[in-house]
Amino acid sequence: MKMTVWALGINHETAPLDVRGRFAVATDQLAPTVQRLREALTGRPEATLLSTCNRTEIYGSGDIETLDLSLDWLAKAGGVSTQTLRGHAYTLRNDEVARHAFRVASGLDSMVLGEAQILGQMKDAVRAAESVGTLGTTLHQLFQRSFTVAKEVRTVTEIGVHSISMTAATVRLAGQLFEDIKDLSVLFVGAGDMIEMAATHFAAKSPRKIVITNRTAERGESLAKRFGASTMALSDLPERLSEFDVVISCTASTLPLIGLGAVERALKKRRHKPMLMVDLAVPRDIEPDVQHLQDVYLYTIDDLASVVQTGRDSRQAAVAQAEVIIDNGVRGFMQWMDQRANVPVIQELQQQAGFWRDTEIARARKLLAKGASPEEALQALAKGLTQKMLHGAMTELQVSDPELQAQSQQTIERLFLRGADRQR
Repeated sequence: MKMTVWALGINHETAPLDVRGRFAVATDQLAPTVQRLREALTGRPEATLLSTCNRTEIYGSGDIETLDLSLDWLAKAGGVSTQTLRGHAYTLRNDEVARHAFRVASGLDSMVLGEAQILGQMKDAVRAAESVGTLGTTLHQLFQRSFTVAKEVRTVTEIGVHSISMTAATVRLAGQLFEDIKDLSVLFVGAGDMIEMAATHFAAKSPRKIVITNRTAERGESLAKRFGASTMALSDLPERLSEFDVVISCTASTLPLIGLGAVERALKKRRHKPMLMVDLAVPRDIEPDVQHLQDVYLYTIDDLASVVQTGRDSRQAAVAQAEVIIDNGVRGFMQWMDQRANVPVIQELQQQAGFWRDTEIARARKLLAKGASPEEALQALAKGLTQKMLHGAMTELQVSDPELQAQSQQTIERLFLRGADRQR
């Protein structure tokens, strides 16, 4: 039976931020979540779950019926109907899956063309699946080839040159809204990779004050030490929000950490001095209604899309180069899949041949035990093996249908008579 790989998912092109937020899975929850998925599927197929700010995707290998079951499971996990999710989701099979995975790993399917962070997130997904035993041979091969293709794309092309990241875009926004970043007080809520990158960009501009608040104090303090920043307790956030000109948040919280009321009180204390708030989290860290307040400039990760498109046109030549590399990768993966599909037949053929061999050897030994000469035993062994190997071919040549007989003759000639003249 031919092996099938499939994928289903939603991303920044098919689903709005609030829909994506329903299906977001924190990195430390990937392993138990993909394990629950697999347990809910018939036959326990291979499965891997990828979840980022821009996408949630399930990759699977096995019975194609599990694709629909996975869609039902994902809809239930996100608290929506299967029909609603189907309106935002895409489903892919075989070479489509390989092409998609290779494009994602290479940064071609990202909101930020050429961004490199997705590669690390894919590796996190693979490690999580591997840790709970849901990553089998097929998906392992798919992702390892994805990483190889991505490395070649970044080495050979200039896909990542001049790419503006989401975190770098926040500094650009601050520079547009305020006269001098050196006069600003900046608050970072969270201490993950996105916040670390954002803090790196802001620290390079030497703002007046940088403060980091995080649910886990140790992680926040470690990050603050790197940038010469201070820390504060997350519980103090509502009271101290007014101190900051720029607030950048990205946590794994399932509920908003910064509410409308807290921002209204902060603005009043600031006497309506403008604030820039950037919510990089999925689901949101800042209540959406904050965007309606005067003197607050709230940007979500989707709002930043237009900012990071700068220079995209100049990278289209690199995209064309990357697509050629990806095409080659897809062909290689599908060839591997085709070869893998033949493995059960090869194994069965080898087992059958081994049975015939053992049977004829046993008969030859019996002849020797009865006093037959070695030559007689060898002749009997050779004749018995030959008859068994040719029996199926001879039977096929005796079918009554002329068309089937002609096809069988061509196949037999190709299998048994290739190069026969040279062997005579």
